[in-house]
Amino acid sequence: MTGTDTGVGKTAIAAALAAWCRAQGLDVGVMKPIATGLRRAGRGWINDDARRLRAASGSRAAEALITPVAFREPLAPAVAAQRAGRRVSMRAILAAYHVLQRRHRLLIVEGIGGALVPLNDRDTVADLARRLRLPAIIVSRAGLGAINHTLLSVEALRRRRVRIAGIILNAESQGAAASLAGRTNPVALRRLLRVPILGPVPFSPRQAARPDAAWLEQSLGRDALRRLLSGAAED
Repeated sequence: MTGTDTGVGKTAIAAALAAWCRAQGLDVGVMKPIATGLRRAGRGWINDDARRLRAASGSRAAEALITPVAFREPLAPAVAAQRAGRRVSMRAILAAYHVLQRRHRLLIVEGIGGALVPLNDRDTVADLARRLRLPAIIVSRAGLGAINHTLLSVEALRRRRVRIAGIILNAESQGAAASLAGRTNPVALRRLLRVPILGPVPFSPRQAARPDAAWLEQSLGRDALRRLLSGAAED
């Protein structure tokens, strides 16, 4: 799972998809390899996105396994690592991924930010997807700007030989899906791209905070979700 930008609802969609898979009786695991912007809780630091994914999937994996690399400051990983005097360890990410991959029939991996967010001086989120040999599901905003941001993300991923399994349009604000752009963007993207275009998912503050399986199925349809997962599993 990747997004066209930060704040497009990537975690809400990923968590809802994990909950939907779980409701279908699938053995689903989750991973957010890199997180920034940790929140203090008691004597430690936690990542809310990783906890939401873990709760939605019912995973019993340790949070350190779900998110092997984390930084306190809410910055791009390469910048957060530099400021912390560290480097993003691709070895740690790959090791955790392979453990989770062996444990689960299906594994949903959520990236950080967009496809070209730098992880270090050489690698981006798209490069990580390629190294993990994972197809991408792109979450894009539904309103104005979605076409440009989506096409840029698709081009960046394809340049790195990452297959696009599908695109989910997610309404970023009240009324975005019903706006002129929200109504015409799905049609335009289906004409421009030969990949499944799902949505738009309607805006819901409650579901953004606590996404669930029924909300996602009602928004996108059971058959569309099955086809999306089937297409993602082709690799």
